[in-house]
Amino acid sequence: MQVSFEQEMSEKPLAGMKILVTRPRDQAVLLAHRIEHEGGIPMMFPLLEITPVQDTQALFDQVSRLAQFDLAVFISPNAVQYGMTAIRSVGELPPSLRIAAIGQSTARALHILGVATVIVPEERFDSEGLLAHPDLQNITGWHVIIFRGDEGRELLGDTLKSRGAAVEYAACYHRSKPQSDSTSLLTELPDVITVTSSEALRYLFQMLDAAQRERLCSIPLFVPHKRIAEQASAQGWRHVQLTGPGEDGLLSALIAWKSEGKRQGVDSCSD
Repeated sequence: MQVSFEQEMSEKPLAGMKILVTRPRDQAVLLAHRIEHEGGIPMMFPLLEITPVQDTQALFDQVSRLAQFDLAVFISPNAVQYGMTAIRSVGELPPSLRIAAIGQSTARALHILGVATVIVPEERFDSEGLLAHPDLQNITGWHVIIFRGDEGRELLGDTLKSRGAAVEYAACYHRSKPQSDSTSLLTELPDVITVTSSEALRYLFQMLDAAQRERLCSIPLFVPHKRIAEQASAQGWRHVQLTGPGEDGLLSALIAWKSEGKRQGVDSCSD
């Protein structure tokens, strides 16, 4: 028996579900494809703009000295993209250099570029999780370089310093607030909103007035980290869903939420 395209799509776990994707545009493409594959409708609304740092001299000075370091930490997939581009413009990763990543997505980005061995948190995928890793406890005398954006949390670097390491930050990309217009977002409201960073959530709140915030805060918000969930609750979001890490965790949470709505006899998607 032949199955029509409409029937096939309606049987998918995210069928008809409008999902706001707020990642930077380049990073959002793969997630949007995966949402579409599951029958969902991705609505692209990037809340962060990622660009290379304008002054690259300091970065290239640092990567040219990479053999002097014991450990390189990559904070995000963006840090991998821009940091490894700078590194490979002058050579390769020194064989003796240990490599660490904040989370699974960052580690995966390193693996794709041929980095086989990566220190990654075993449970909590953030600075706190990486700091708990056994390999980073006895680091007195180590020289550590942290690839990140031109701003960020100081917890990782400060804690490594307190353990006796010398730490340098390598700013390899710039995060900024895009010139987004909330009109399109409020004209066709999504069924759910996904936000993957505290900074992006703050930008979203800043672009809305009080009435717009009230409308948006009634929409389920999916976030991958407890810290973002706490920020969202403080802002007044009423339905905050904490997901697992990475795209797999986000998609699993969306599918489970949609399925729960069906089991309860509730249409979780807009008409």
